[in-house]
Amino acid sequence: MSSSINTPTHFIRNIIDQNKRGVTTRFPPEPNGYLHIGHAKSICLNFGLAEDYNGRCHLRFDDTNPHKENAEFIEAIKRDVTWLGYTWGGEPRFASDYFEQLYQYAVELIKKNKAYVCDLSAEETRVYRGTLTERGKDSPYRNRSIDENLDLFARMRAGKFTDGQCVLRAKIDMAAPNINLRDPAIYRIRHGVIHHQTGEAWCMYPMYDFTHCLSDAIEAITYSLCTLEFEDHRPLYDWFLDTLAVPCHPQQIEFSRLELQYTITSKRKLSQLVDEGVVANWDDPRMPTIAGLRRRGFTPASLRDFCRRIGVTKSENNVEMSVLESCIREDLNDNAPRRMAVLHPLKVVLTNYDEDKTEKISAANHPQKEEMGQRTVPFSRELYIDREDFREEAPKKFKRLVIGGEVRLRNAYVIRCDMVVKDAEGEIIELHCSYDPDTLGKTPEGRKVKGVIHWVSAADAIPAEIRLYDRLFTQAHPDANSLEGNFLDYLNPDSLRTLTHCFVEASLASAQVEDHFQFEREGYFTVDPDHHQGQLVFNRTVTLRDSWAKIEKTG
Repeated sequence: MSSSINTPTHFIRNIIDQNKRGVTTRFPPEPNGYLHIGHAKSICLNFGLAEDYNGRCHLRFDDTNPHKENAEFIEAIKRDVTWLGYTWGGEPRFASDYFEQLYQYAVELIKKNKAYVCDLSAEETRVYRGTLTERGKDSPYRNRSIDENLDLFARMRAGKFTDGQCVLRAKIDMAAPNINLRDPAIYRIRHGVIHHQTGEAWCMYPMYDFTHCLSDAIEAITYSLCTLEFEDHRPLYDWFLDTLAVPCHPQQIEFSRLELQYTITSKRKLSQLVDEGVVANWDDPRMPTIAGLRRRGFTPASLRDFCRRIGVTKSENNVEMSVLESCIREDLNDNAPRRMAVLHPLKVVLTNYDEDKTEKISAANHPQKEEMGQRTVPFSRELYIDREDFREEAPKKFKRLVIGGEVRLRNAYVIRCDMVVKDAEGEIIELHCSYDPDTLGKTPEGRKVKGVIHWVSAADAIPAEIRLYDRLFTQAHPDANSLEGNFLDYLNPDSLRTLTHCFVEASLASAQVEDHFQFEREGYFTVDPDHHQGQLVFNRTVTLRDSWAKIEKTG
């Protein structure tokens, strides 16, 4: 029985409850890239079920395609799973751990006259396979004797054939309506590849469909959960397990994959973005990779909450980006301390404030959470406010600073703008204002102040670089639209704007990488790893409100 009473149920939980047997799942990524948001759904499902039913989930790398795989991706995957808050049962496993057992299973198939070595070329094999409406044709090598196949397969292992010269195929049914059952290849030759686990021990490698089900059986997996594109592969999964003498027969169950709007989750296309320099790397904060989302400022709790909200079904799982953004907003709204940062600084001089004076003003770290405590913010004669908070000429609804008008500085005094200083080109470079010393933290009775703005003390402010990240694509479905063109045609030119002349309040001097803050009136931000290079760098995780909602309604 599930231990998570408040966890939403779904059809896979119902199957588990009906079967009344132990739960052992697995998460089997191929180490040919970084994990993305779609993998997060699978991680939360597989590891979450194992936790809820007091079972275990194995982390197993599907490393049967070594020319695309490397150790960097293996370490990144382990790091991502751990960061999301999960632990795997035992040591990480690799399909390559079972290469000798898989070879012996292939020999068993040959001895049962259920596999043969085929010399057809890749193109000939495609022709012989037939189509969805036409049955396939038997390979001319399909009726080789068992002894001949055993000899040829041993020679394949010994490296006697060149790449593509032959393959080992299962002997099933070339007339099967399901094309996956039309004598699929189960071993192919790959010379000159240094495998990250086995080195040069093998020159041929098993195919995914053969490897995956047998690895599941070897590990005594009870539920092999995969996305819907593998539904047509399930008969083949079951055929291998029914035909061979395996220790157990796991149950394959399919669920819909996650399609998140305004991004892509194709590893090939994500790799293209990296290789062509469209993004800086796999952990670029614009990427839908778990590493990219982490660097952007998403939290493990927000991603787990997102996966819980979207649910597990067999129907199409096309999710609006606003759902993901809502999860991180809610998390950070509750947990991120408030700070002040000026992204577009405009100097303010308080002409009636003592030049040598500095005050320490108390400010709440969170307006609704007293337990998060207070901080002190320095206040002095010269300040920075945001340039957007001042207008020489402003409409009546403008509730910030204007010439002759008053505004409250957050947590501090009411000030009035008395004079504007401009440079030779007419650009405003400074405001001369006066402050009311009787308004610290209060507004005198009968006095109206239009609005409240944020600020930092110029003498104590810390220079910072602010990176404003936005959605990577301008179209909700760049992959679908790319059928009529290149998906790169829909890149958002404003997906990253870098502001280099910013100031943040002095308390942020002690901020650490991945610390989260709400910059008041600006959004939620996190400290980027570049912070270690001698300058404070902040990434905007998400805006305070969904700025795309209006665009999507009118677009």
